[in-house]
Amino acid sequence: MEVEVTAEAKGKLLNRMVAVTVVALSVFMGVSNIKDGNLVQAMQVAKADAVDTWGEYQATKTKLHITENALNQSLVMEAVNPAAAGVARPQEARLKASIAKYTTEAGDLAKKAKGLEARYDALNVHDDQFDACDALMSIAISSAAVAALAETTWVLIASWAIGGVGVVMGLAGFMGRALHSEFLSKLLS
Repeated sequence: MEVEVTAEAKGKLLNRMVAVTVVALSVFMGVSNIKDGNLVQAMQVAKADAVDTWGEYQATKTKLHITENALNQSLVMEAVNPAAAGVARPQEARLKASIAKYTTEAGDLAKKAKGLEARYDALNVHDDQFDACDALMSIAISSAAVAALAETTWVLIASWAIGGVGVVMGLAGFMGRALHSEFLSKLLS
């Protein structure tokens, strides 16, 4: 007994495959967008903390510069008026201690700020992955819709391939893998 598949049955099968494709890609894209939104918030916090830390670094360097100038003035006054040496010496010790403190603080703050910038850069790689995922998923969903309208299976298969690459980029973002397309990042930024 031969089973003949009508054109209408073929169209229904294609439409079902398109529907399943659109649902699967849309769900993955939605979950990826939630993760990407959280990632962007973490990036904003890292950037704000880095900016604050660099501001604190600049303030410390300014205090260091002022303290060094005060010490230099004290030394010049002592050289000009040796009788003032007894009064200036305790002041010089305090200024030298402040200089040592500000020098240490400035170094620590610079290191902390660079660490925060590195954290931002690391998060940005994963943000780029989710951006690529989002773009590829949108293209795949649109292609699947065209496949249904044009009743063309090869377009649906192309949408699966594009969506597959999008899923790979999204999974890399979820798992913290270093998969990164420099071309896509430059194109999308």
